[in-house]
Amino acid sequence: MKAKTLRLLLVGATGAVGQQVLKQALLDERVSAVCAVTRRPLDAEKFPAEPKLENIVVDFSALPDRPVWCGVNAVICTLGTTIKAAGSKAAFAAIDLELPVSIARKAKAAGATRFGLNSSLGANALSPNFYLRTKGDAEEQITSLGYSSLTIVRPSLIDAEREAKRTGEQLGLLAAKLFKPVIPLQYRAVSATAIARALLAGVLAGKTGLTVVESRDLHD
Repeated sequence: MKAKTLRLLLVGATGAVGQQVLKQALLDERVSAVCAVTRRPLDAEKFPAEPKLENIVVDFSALPDRPVWCGVNAVICTLGTTIKAAGSKAAFAAIDLELPVSIARKAKAAGATRFGLNSSLGANALSPNFYLRTKGDAEEQITSLGYSSLTIVRPSLIDAEREAKRTGEQLGLLAAKLFKPVIPLQYRAVSATAIARALLAGVLAGKTGLTVVESRDLHD
């Protein structure tokens, strides 16, 4: 893919990682256009209008079979929540499994060939842990779609400012900072900026097949 031809669909642009992906993509000359699909409009102060950015507000529960997504050829999905925030396991699975897979399927049918997925450390479709099993299921189902290039990033705890406070994550981040010297690299908190950088690098590189970026590889 030649320079200035990457047309990126970004799903999850209002979240901590998604905002970082958007910032980096808008600054990268190799990305010619960014289509940010969101539930609510982007913050105009953080992301003022510019020719390179199109923000499409949609109802994710009723996506059309053939959505018009700016003729994108690459996708980055950073959707993610917690079971507590979602309210139930079913609601969590709808956001972290069903929606990413649906978008991946529709985008591929529309011509996208590259996909970047923000997953989780320990994601495994056979895990007894519901959260990790759901993340693993999403990975497996998106992999089965046959994208020419697929990048999966598996971060540990994400270190970022969030609009919606997650008490468990805040306590985890505090502990992670206090005990950082003795915590193995794989389990240390990872910045949203580093995760975004890995996702964007993956779709820009377009390496054939599956590339998995583990949490330990997200530290400088």
